[in-house]
Amino acid sequence: MILEAVDFQSPTAAQDFVKSLRETGFGVLKNHPIRQQLVSDIYAEWQTFFDSDTKFDYRYNVGTQDGFFPADVSETAKGHSKKDIKEYFHYYPWGQCPEQHKAKLAQYYSEANTLAEQLLGWIETHTPADIAQHYSQPLSGMIENSDQTLLRVLHYPPLKGDEELGAIRAGAHEDINLITILPAANEPGLQVKSKDGTWLDVPCDFGNLIVNIGDMLQEASGGYFPSTSHRVINPDGTDKTKSRISLPLFLHPRPDVVLSERHTAGSYLRERLIELGVI
Repeated sequence: MILEAVDFQSPTAAQDFVKSLRETGFGVLKNHPIRQQLVSDIYAEWQTFFDSDTKFDYRYNVGTQDGFFPADVSETAKGHSKKDIKEYFHYYPWGQCPEQHKAKLAQYYSEANTLAEQLLGWIETHTPADIAQHYSQPLSGMIENSDQTLLRVLHYPPLKGDEELGAIRAGAHEDINLITILPAANEPGLQVKSKDGTWLDVPCDFGNLIVNIGDMLQEASGGYFPSTSHRVINPDGTDKTKSRISLPLFLHPRPDVVLSERHTAGSYLRERLIELGVI
């Protein structure tokens, strides 16, 4: 599997992008509208946040899942026994957020959502009719008035050498939501699993925007769009002393949206959060 970047400005961008999603579960976009300076500013601001003990003033709410999640309650990927080596902050427009960091995060949330909605429209347009009939409603309708789309500020701290044996920054997993939008992190480490089972490095280059299918779209499309495994491996050598920050946006439908005969978006999300050990 080779993740070739699709030019967002190309006249065939939509069909090329959806073809990649269908074949690999991932799409890579270049010349995209996400602004590098905004993302870089957020990385810098939130590094300061994670380096400070004030982060504990924003400890997460179990019921609403917004706020700061420390390393000791980090996710355990499905099928794994070791917690991921990470901490993170969940941002929703209606949730808690440090006032000094809110403006840029809110701006990014708005811009990334606009792009995500456009990409979901591309997927909807290029879904074959026999597959689209599985959708309980148009994909664009599933996210209309949704307040569940999550922006996660992820911090992988420097490795100290006392990490639990076998633990890595993010164990192999699939995302829960419809699609995920991910600008390049400030350090490498992201890998995706190819169809032959090998792991491929995703380039750490801001010029590329990574988009992947989540389990909810796989469920809604009857498996036509595959939710592909990915992970974040531990760095080697001097890179062990570096933090890694990334900024995934998880596009979520409203909880009442019917994904399949088995699940609504709400029931699916709850099942997965229990599996991850965060509720």
